[in-house]
Amino acid sequence: MFLKTSKLKLYNKIMKKLIYLDYASTTPVDQQVLKEMKNFFTIKGIFGNPSSYLHLFGINAKNTVENARINISNIIGSKKEEIIFTSSATESINLAIKGIAFNYLNYKNKNIITSMMEHKAVLETCNFVKKLGIKIIYIKNSHIGKIDLNILEKKITNETILVSIMHINNEIGTINDINRIGCICKKKNTFFHVDATQSVGKYSFNLKNMNIDFLSFSAHKFYGPKGIGVLYIKNIKKKTNFLPLLHGGGQENGLRSGTLAVHQIVGISTALKIANSIIKQEKKRISCLKKKLWDGIKNIPGIYLNGNFKYSSPYIINIGFKNIFNKILLSEMKNIAISTSSACNSNKYYLSYVLKSLGLNDKLIQSSIRISFGKFTTEKEIDYTIKKLNFIIKKIKTKYL
Repeated sequence: MFLKTSKLKLYNKIMKKLIYLDYASTTPVDQQVLKEMKNFFTIKGIFGNPSSYLHLFGINAKNTVENARINISNIIGSKKEEIIFTSSATESINLAIKGIAFNYLNYKNKNIITSMMEHKAVLETCNFVKKLGIKIIYIKNSHIGKIDLNILEKKITNETILVSIMHINNEIGTINDINRIGCICKKKNTFFHVDATQSVGKYSFNLKNMNIDFLSFSAHKFYGPKGIGVLYIKNIKKKTNFLPLLHGGGQENGLRSGTLAVHQIVGISTALKIANSIIKQEKKRISCLKKKLWDGIKNIPGIYLNGNFKYSSPYIINIGFKNIFNKILLSEMKNIAISTSSACNSNKYYLSYVLKSLGLNDKLIQSSIRISFGKFTTEKEIDYTIKKLNFIIKKIKTKYL
């Protein structure tokens, strides 16, 4: 059924003011990234299979892949052979955890240590290996979402085969001290895996100086295409017993078989290069926008902050409004894209286990929303969002309470 003329005009007016504040979920592809990727699809471009390097089409594709690998390794401070291309951060996480765990299925009492605030990709992978006989130990976090490193160190034993802790939490933005955790793991002679999905492209890394064995991330969090991720594996040649998930042609040092998606690899490489070139100024700019937003809404009666402003990423803020159901708030916001939780669970209503781990009761969890910022976020958009939130909260309280 077609909208009436008056309603259509109103709808078009609203659509022109659409504001995207869900960058932690995904980011739009940068125009320069798209431009580069377009050269790798058709007969006029570099479309060959990188494994078919007996002719120029394959050679050009292989060279493109290796140049991208070198670019990424230079940016994050690794060796080029330590970069393994996957389809996503989720696959990278699965490969890291299962790649280690599968070696210990015939051993008794082996354990993996993680936290209850990890992304579902980590928690569900750990649940899977738990069914195969690997014990999973969950480290509790504080009321602001920080891992207690003293408890972590005490929990690591000779039976611990892996510690998996994320750098930045995807729901509340809390930052874990991965440098200190890496030192603890090195001291305890335990592998350390980091989910860096919310930090690569936003924070500078130099893995040469960090005690991290595995690092997972994906392109679509920093303006690259969906469908491409990376797993960094430190000293990959020494990890001869690291088991792959996929078997086939033996691509990616035998750890990730399958024809490489050259266009996607170009996409993640270009996106990371662009993001890294503006990393400091963007972090400073986004920090100002986050502070502006919080200063503009923090005096709303009943508002509360989930996590901690000081110890969190400038790119994410999680807030709640007492006695206001978040689904009602989101429906009233209409032209502003925000979320209630992690995107991986947005299709089902559930109580956020991340917020639960902070000690929030069900009612407070159901009143919380996540706002996340990106490089296309403007000061005008934040000003508008502040005004809209103040207006909508008053409206809801008048209408429903």
